[in-house]
Amino acid sequence: MNENANAQVDINALFTFGYGLYIVGTAWEGRLNGQVADAVMQLTAEPICLAACLHRDNYTAELLAKSKKFSVSVFSEDVPLPFIGNFGFRSGREHDKYANCKYEMGMLGVPLVTDHTVAVVEAELLDVTDVHTHRLFIGTVVSARLLNDKTPLTYANYHKIKKGKSHVNAPSAVFNTIR
Repeated sequence: MNENANAQVDINALFTFGYGLYIVGTAWEGRLNGQVADAVMQLTAEPICLAACLHRDNYTAELLAKSKKFSVSVFSEDVPLPFIGNFGFRSGREHDKYANCKYEMGMLGVPLVTDHTVAVVEAELLDVTDVHTHRLFIGTVVSARLLNDKTPLTYANYHKIKKGKSHVNAPSAVFNTIR
């Protein structure tokens, strides 16, 4: 990237983008893992495809690349900050993130978190694109279910209401020093 381009980037312009906050989960050889992600979006309507952007060094990205299936659990606005921290600030290599939360196994054999979430989705991996420090996992949705009518947590409200920060490996970690 051109160094002069950074001078032309007003990070505040990126604050206007709408993001949610999610748990992207997977399972491989009996091991469950998941992480907080803010870069998840629906790409197409027919077939329904979505994308999840994960840091290439994260354990979830490693397992997802092997399992070729993943889940997305959408946080509700009333989720406690420590619950987010369990999935966002601890490595699944050393910690069982699912030990203290309610979840069910989906039809693909991936964990669907039902604590503090409003919806769950399962997808089969269609493609992976490397994007510098991250990997964009594109999947075809095979199952989606609304759990309740609570308000989903947006990334903006995570910062505004919860006073939360981003993990150093998050695409939005640069915002920690600006806000």
